[in-house]
Order: sequence, then structure tokens, then C-alpha cells
Amino acid sequence: MADKEIVALSHVHLRGARFVYIAALFAALGGLLFGYDTGVISGALIFIKREFGLTTAAEEVVVSGVLLGATIGAIVGGKAADRFGRRRVLLVTAAIFGIGALASAVAPSPAILIASRVVLGSAIGLASTNVPVYLSEVAPPHARGWVVSLFQLAVTVGIVVAYLTDYAFAGVGGWRWMLGLAVAPALVFGAGMFFLPETPRWLIRGGHHEVAHRVLVRIRELPDVNLEIDEIKASLAQQAESGHWTDLLRRQVRPALVVGLGLAVFQQITGINTVIYYAPKILQAAGFNSASGAILATVGVGVVNVGMTILAMSLVDRAGRRPLLLAGIAGMIVTLGVLGLSFRISNPSGQLAWIAVICLMGYVASFAISLGPIFWLLIAEIYPLKIRGLAEGTAATFNWGSNLIVSLTFLTLVEKLGASSTFLLYAVASVASWLFAYYFVPETRGRSLEQIEAFWRTRHGVRQTAR
Repeated sequence: MADKEIVALSHVHLRGARFVYIAALFAALGGLLFGYDTGVISGALIFIKREFGLTTAAEEVVVSGVLLGATIGAIVGGKAADRFGRRRVLLVTAAIFGIGALASAVAPSPAILIASRVVLGSAIGLASTNVPVYLSEVAPPHARGWVVSLFQLAVTVGIVVAYLTDYAFAGVGGWRWMLGLAVAPALVFGAGMFFLPETPRWLIRGGHHEVAHRVLVRIRELPDVNLEIDEIKASLAQQAESGHWTDLLRRQVRPALVVGLGLAVFQQITGINTVIYYAPKILQAAGFNSASGAILATVGVGVVNVGMTILAMSLVDRAGRRPLLLAGIAGMIVTLGVLGLSFRISNPSGQLAWIAVICLMGYVASFAISLGPIFWLLIAEIYPLKIRGLAEGTAATFNWGSNLIVSLTFLTLVEKLGASSTFLLYAVASVASWLFAYYFVPETRGRSLEQIEAFWRTRHGVRQTAR
């Protein structure tokens, strides 16, 4: 970023907490696009299958194309953000969102639709890598939990908007409108990021100290600015990392890397995105006869997701990360177990359909106060500044790679094992994730990013972190 551009952006007339709120809202639009573009396929897929005559394997590829792109975007996004800045990468992300949405909407064949979804997925990967980091670096320590969790809230809102859009166009089979309307929030996201400045921590890392000071004056109370700048500089001076991939394996970084990668994998193999992508198909299998009825019931699941994410945001800076994580995963274990058993003892019927709706709502509610927001929050705050984008991008890559595997195998698992055994398998994975969180995930509530970095420097073994 050119110095003149940085200086110009530092004079936007927003100050104090209002700046943080505005920055968070615009940046979080990347999360809304993330949620919309991953959720909208659940309703659109019913009509895409009819138009193109897709097989089960082809359905899985259409859904998973966006996940392949997201994995690629996450791989390059973290390194790009460390090199070019969080803001620049997010501007490019907004442009890719718009192009991918339009290309998906006009796709004349399954091959072009899949290619368009891969492009769209790359934007999702870039957003998931950089929006939480941007938010964590502008938020004050006492509010960082709920500010970064705005990203996950925006994801859930995007999913509900996608479900409502699916329902609105279900009557006419308008899957092209379902996919294409994402261009509108992409334009707003790009316009918002154009007027927002770079994060002060990245500016200091790049040697733009005066501009970083001006940005921090707008974000914080004046007496705190010099102290925070000194803490950032001191933290940078103590970091042995140089911003390369090999730095991720340094002794001081390894425990944080294990936590991030472990949560990335567990967030997906516990089955959340099988619900996001295939909820209408799950409910049809449970006894809902019409596509519109299944999509409408899915909207209720999405609304629960939003409400519980808001609850998590209100608690994460008071109750802490670990208590919410452990309580929520326990709820996931119970609801997945009940859902799996209900498919085993019941035939598709109205009664089973409503048991499935209740279990899915309980499962999504439990996820929304635990692995949903807390994974993205933790990977945005537990890594050293010099490699924060790179490390967060690596965790996001594992997350999207796991998502891709789960989504590619869900329908096949249901065909081979049955719905009951598939959901019970996800319940077992949830038990493993609870044990991982209990033993390895530390509490970061109330600590500055620099204090968290210092914490990792005093820990040399992964098993010590939770204690």
C-alpha cells in the first residue's frame, strides 16, 4: 500500500468506539457473503439437479466446488495479507465475490457452474482468512471477543438470508436468482472496505508508525495509544519469526498451531456443514414431502443459528472462550446422538420430521455458541503478529479442506451406512472434539494480543496450554 494512500485513509472522520463498530460492520459483510454463498446452494441444488439431471456424485461436486475454491483461497490469503495488508486483500475479495456470483447465475452447464463456484469459493477462503484478523487487530482487548464474533454472526445472517431467498424463488425454481443476488452485498462490502484504513498492527509491522498512531488515536482513548504502540513494537522485537512457512513449526508457535489446526478439523468433521448444505434433503428424508416445506423448515434452523450466535457474542467476553466451547460441544454430542437414534427407530413420517427439526435446531444452537464463533475468534488472536495472517490462513485451509471432505462424502455415507449411522459417526467425532478442547485450548479472555503472544512464549508443550 502506498504511503499517500495510507495517510489519506487515516483521516476518515470516525473516532473512538464508533470507528470500531463501523469497521467491524463493513468488514463482517465478508462473513455475510461467506454464509450466503455456502447456504444458498442447499435450496438451489434441488432445482439445479432437475435442470441438469445430476447424479448423487455430481450433486456432491456442485456443492463442493465452492469448498475447493475456499481451500485454495485460504492457502494464499494468509500470506497475501501479511505481505500486502488486510485491507487490500479484502478489496480483492469483494471483487471476486461479485464476479463469482454473476458467473454462477448465468452458468449454461454443470461444468461452468462448478468452475464459477470454485471462483466464488476462493473469495470465501480469502474472507474467512482475513476478516477475523482485521477485526481482531482493530478491536480493544475487552471487546475483541464480540467484535471478532461479528464475523460468525454475519455468516449466520447470510445463511438465513440465503434460506429465505431460496424459499422466495422455490415456487418458480429460480435457482439462478438465488445464486446471482449475492452480487449486491459484494458491492457494499467492496465500497465499505475502500473507505476503511489498514489495521494499526500491520502498519507498525510495515514501518508506518505515524499512520498507525493516527489510526489508533481514532480507535482508542488518547492515553492508551502510546502504551499500545510500545507493546506492539516490543512484541515484534521479541518474535523470532520472519513470516515464513517454517516459522509455524518453531517451538513457541507449535502449541498455538496445534490448537488452531485441531479446532479447524473438529469444526467440520462434527458435521455442521452437512446441515448447512443438505438440510432440505435431510428433512425430506425425514418426512417433509415438498421442497418448499423442507426449505421453510430449514429457515427455522437458520434463525436459531443467528439467535444463538448473538447469545454467544454477549457471553464470550464475560464467561470466556473455554466454558462456551465445552458446553456447546456437549450439546452437539447429545443432539447428534438423538438425531441418529431417531432415524434408526422411526420410518420417514411427520413425527420423525419434527424430531429431526428439533434435533437440528438443538445441534445448530449448540454449535453456534461454541465451535462456530470461537474457532474463528481463537485463530485470529492466538498467533504472533509476524505470522498471524499466515498461521490463520493455514488453520482456515485445514478447515476448508475438512469441509470439502465431509461435504463430498455425506450423501455417499447416507447411501452406504444410512442416516442413523452417519449422524452417530458425527456424534463420536464431537466427543473427540470435546476432549481436545478440554485438554488443549487455553482461555484468552481479557488479554491483549501481545499478552497472548507472551503466554505462548512461556509454554513449550501443547498439553500445558489449557492449564
